[in-house]
Formats: sequence, structure tokens, C-alpha cells
Amino acid sequence: MAASENAASNESSKEARVIKKADFDLTKAAAAGDMMAFEELYQRHHRRVYSICLRMLQNASEAEDLTQDVFIQLYRKVGSFRGDSAFTTWLHRLTVNQVLMHFRKRNVKFEKTTEEGETPVQIVPGTESPFKMPIVDRIAIDTAIAQLPEGYKNVFVLHDVEGFEHEEVAKILGCSVGTSKSQLHKARLKMRKLLKKKANPRLIGSW
Repeated sequence: MAASENAASNESSKEARVIKKADFDLTKAAAAGDMMAFEELYQRHHRRVYSICLRMLQNASEAEDLTQDVFIQLYRKVGSFRGDSAFTTWLHRLTVNQVLMHFRKRNVKFEKTTEEGETPVQIVPGTESPFKMPIVDRIAIDTAIAQLPEGYKNVFVLHDVEGFEHEEVAKILGCSVGTSKSQLHKARLKMRKLLKKKANPRLIGSW
């Protein structure tokens, strides 16, 4: 009985390790030419990549195109993933870089500021799970995000919507932590003004 329990325990540990390393293992297999492994990575992560693209671009057609571009780049660069960070963080950085490159092609410059901004509580409670929010609130928030300057929008989406820490946002966008904090502070102030005009009061009541 004890032997069978140990075997079951070992099997569970093995499964846990496989689950934990699944993305990393898939990247290694994909880098070696395994298209099924790459397809699995696509199936697991394309919705999140599309979500980031859509929130940053505010254009469904462009977001679809950029999502494809991201996975083309992933196919080319997957062998460079070393597992030093979570695969999702690495992929999100790749995604944001593709979107920023798209902005640069449209001559949209990332706003950089040097002044330090305070970081109050999250401006829009619940945006980390937008699909749990009433549709009218989601529409109001998405409309307001679309009106943010590109620099503010990038930081706001990554920090307040996607849940990245300032250190991660700074690495993804290639700016300082201070710039990330300042951009977020200004984005929140701008969002407050925009939402006061149209949104349900509960979205701004906690400020």
C-alpha cells in the first residue's frame, strides 16, 4: 500500500514538473522544428497576445495582424528563450515590442517623461478581470483608454490592465521605473477626467 502511494506521489510530482516546465519544453521543441509544439504555444497564448494588441491599438483588424506578426517573430526567435523569466513575460515583451514597432512605423513616438509621479491605488478597480465587469463599464473604460496618449496608454495597459509591476513595465518598454510611474500617474489622472464625463460613478468613486 505504501509503495503504491509513493508511486502515485512520484507520478503526481512528475506531472507537476511537466506542467510547470511545459512552456519551456515546448519552446525547446519548437526551436528544434517541432511544429506541433509551436501550434500548442499558439493555442495557449494567442488570445492573451491578441488582447494586449487590441488594448494598445484599439483596432481589431490591426490587432489581428499584429498577433500574427508576434507569432511569426516568436517562431523566428523561440530558440532564444532561455527560461530566465516566465515565458508569458518574455512573450508579452515580444508582443509590446511588435506593437511599439508598429507605432514607430506610423510615426507615433513613445512619450518619455523624467518627473516622478505618485502611484495611488489602481484607478479602475476590476480592470484586471475586465470580462467580469458590466458591459457599459467595459465600453467606457476601453473608450477612455483609446483617448490616452500612446505613452500613457502603453504603461496603463501593462500595469493596471495586464498586472505587470513597474520594474517589468520598464523592461518591456525600455524606459526607467521612474518614467513608468510618472506615465501611469498621468494616465490615471487623464482617465479620471475622461471617465467623470461618461462612466458609472462606481468606476471613480474609490479615488
